Amino acid sequence: MSAVQRLRLVVAYDGRPFRGWQSQAGGDAVQDRLEQAFTRIGGQRVVVHGSGRTDAGVHALGQVAHADVPRGFLTPTKWHAALNANLPPEIRVLRCTHAPTDFEARFQARGKIYLYRIHVGRIFPPLEIGRAWHVPGPLDIGVLRTCTRRLTGRHDFAGFAANRGHPPTSTIRTLREIRVTTRGPLLTLRFTGDGFLYKMVRLLTGTLIRCALGRMEPRYLDTLLAGGGQPKTHFQAPAEGLYLVRVLY
Repeated sequence: MSAVQRLRLVVAYDGRPFRGWQSQAGGDAVQDRLEQAFTRIGGQRVVVHGSGRTDAGVHALGQVAHADVPRGFLTPTKWHAALNANLPPEIRVLRCTHAPTDFEARFQARGKIYLYRIHVGRIFPPLEIGRAWHVPGPLDIGVLRTCTRRLTGRHDFAGFAANRGHPPTSTIRTLREIRVTTRGPLLTLRFTGDGFLYKMVRLLTGTLIRCALGRMEPRYLDTLLAGGGQPKTHFQAPAEGLYLVRVLY
C-alpha cells in the first residue's frame, strides 16, 4: 500500500493580494500559501498541483488542485478544517476529498468555465473595485451578442493569446458558449470551453467590448480567427473582473 494518499481540493480565492496561482520566488502566490499551510500542519513539504494558472488579480470560485499527503495522518474532513485555519482569509478550501492516486487536476480537466464582470453604470460602486471592470459605455448589447456568436465554436485562437515564452503545441480550442447576461448596470460574460490559451479570456473580453463600444468592426473578429496569430488583438481586459468558476472533468 502506498505511504501517501491523494487529496482533491476545490479552492476559492480573492486574487487581489496574490501574484496569481503559480508559485513565485517571494512565496506570495496562492499555490505557495496552500503549500505553506500543508507544511505547518504536517511538518513536511507537500506540493499542490492546480488545474491551471490564474494571473495576478484574477479570482477563483472553483479552482481544483490535488496534493499527496501521508496516508492516515488526517481524514479529509480534518485536513479541510486545518487548511482553512492556516490560510489567509482571502483563500478558502471549499471541499477536500480523497481522490484516486492517478487523479490529475490539470491533465484530466476537460474544460473550464470563466466569468467576466463588467459594470457599465456611470458611477462605479467602491465595493466593486478589484472585482469588476468599469466600462461606462454606452455598449451596444446587440452587437456584443452578434460578436459572441462569431467566436463560438472550434477555431484557431492564436490571435487571442498572449506570449508566455513557450508557445503551446496547438492554439485550436473549442469555445462552447459565451453567455451574455445583463442585470441593471452589471454585464457578465460567461465563457465555457475545452481549454483556454494564456490570457485568452481577457483578450476576448477586451476585444468584444471594443466592438460593443463601436470602436472595432465585428467582421475584424473573423480576421483574427483566420490569421493564425497574425494579426493579434491587444485589447486586454483587466485581471480584476475575471473569475475561474469551475473546472470540468
